[in-house]
Amino acid sequence: MDRDEIIAQIQKQKDGLVNSPFKDYKNRVQALKTLKKNILEMENEIAEALKKDLNKSPFESYMSEIGMVLSELTYMIKHCKKFSKPKRVGTPLAQFPSKSYKIPSAYGCVLIISPWNYPFMLAIDPLVDAIAAGNSVVLKPSETSHNVSQVLEKLIKKTFSPEQGFVVMGGRDKCSFLLDQEFDYIFFTGSTRVGKLVIQKAAEHFTPVTLEMGGKSPCIVDETANIELTAKRIVFGKFLNCGQTCVAPDYLYCHKSIKGKLVKEIEKQIVLQYTVDPINNPNYPKMINERQFNSVKNLITKDNLVFGGKSNEQLLKIEPTIVNSTFDDEPMQNEIFGPVLPVVCFDSIDEVIQRVNSLPKPLAFYVFSSSKKNQDKLLNSCDFGGGCVNDTIIHIASTNLGFGGLKESGIGAYHGKTGFDTFTHYKSIVDKKTWLDLPFRYQPASKIKDFLIRMFLK
Repeated sequence: MDRDEIIAQIQKQKDGLVNSPFKDYKNRVQALKTLKKNILEMENEIAEALKKDLNKSPFESYMSEIGMVLSELTYMIKHCKKFSKPKRVGTPLAQFPSKSYKIPSAYGCVLIISPWNYPFMLAIDPLVDAIAAGNSVVLKPSETSHNVSQVLEKLIKKTFSPEQGFVVMGGRDKCSFLLDQEFDYIFFTGSTRVGKLVIQKAAEHFTPVTLEMGGKSPCIVDETANIELTAKRIVFGKFLNCGQTCVAPDYLYCHKSIKGKLVKEIEKQIVLQYTVDPINNPNYPKMINERQFNSVKNLITKDNLVFGGKSNEQLLKIEPTIVNSTFDDEPMQNEIFGPVLPVVCFDSIDEVIQRVNSLPKPLAFYVFSSSKKNQDKLLNSCDFGGGCVNDTIIHIASTNLGFGGLKESGIGAYHGKTGFDTFTHYKSIVDKKTWLDLPFRYQPASKIKDFLIRMFLK
């Protein structure tokens, strides 16, 4: 699709908004049901594309991508009718007689820019929320995960008319071109660097945005934690998708008294979950490309290596790796986005709070502790997007919890009702009745009117 075609199609979406079939929630529900049916029919095709791009196994593809989307679809199909109804709210006595309510209204034409690390889920999940709220969608998937992008294009063409949704393929030039166009809402998932560009471009048109980014998400383990279960759950969260997960534990911040025992248990869990030879494990994902491979591989040195460290450039695989680190070392300078886990030690919870709050606000925050006092102190004293107590990653799988970041890690949230609200403008309405008109608000002023105004407004 060339640039003139894209501009024309965006304009068609905008022109069709007034009489859009999506103004009726029934048509939205039907569209979501069709999308769900098509995903189920194309499940093998989607899984094969994920295998080609990231070497994800069918198990991991369903658990972390396809199944997550189906869950969001099921939720929205069930709740779209309720969410779409005007909501009655209270009315101040001073406005008697009247009723007040909020009308859910779609923003209009929405641009969704999705990344390569979870290329199916992070494209379709926000699209589901946008369609449920009644918007039309222009989807720009990542050119890096090319095979999944092609499947997305096929799926969207199969499900929606171009006036309801279409896909723009291409690289950075197409993305930049789209950001120069005027949309009613922009939803972006990706790096903080690109997120800054998105918000700058959106500001030119006063376009509201949601930015889902990342950062160095800490995994804090105190001396009271269940070491065996902690290690098992850290390995699951850190090395899922070969560590290419925005909410992966980016570094392990553990009490110095349990470091040795915890690291040994993590080593044991790596072998149990990924075998003694992860490089040749056909179900172990790969790095997305050579640039990402080299970036992560260069964080491993003979001086900091504790466990793992092997890699295969031809396969673009780096085995799950543990390194010793301090906050001044290279692995702690930027988000890793790969299967390298730096280990840093602390002496006290107060030290953890001070250190974490001195860094950019992370997208995720994980606390492993059996101490309710320590859990509460950390959760209430540190700033972050969302997280878990005694687990990792699973908070993003709940349709009852909004998912999003804070400042450097993101703006806004989605999933479930929060996702519907993200793509919805609520019109605030007061319906004033005509059978009675209280006169005290009108000029000319008088002492009795002043008394009544002060009685109602205080």
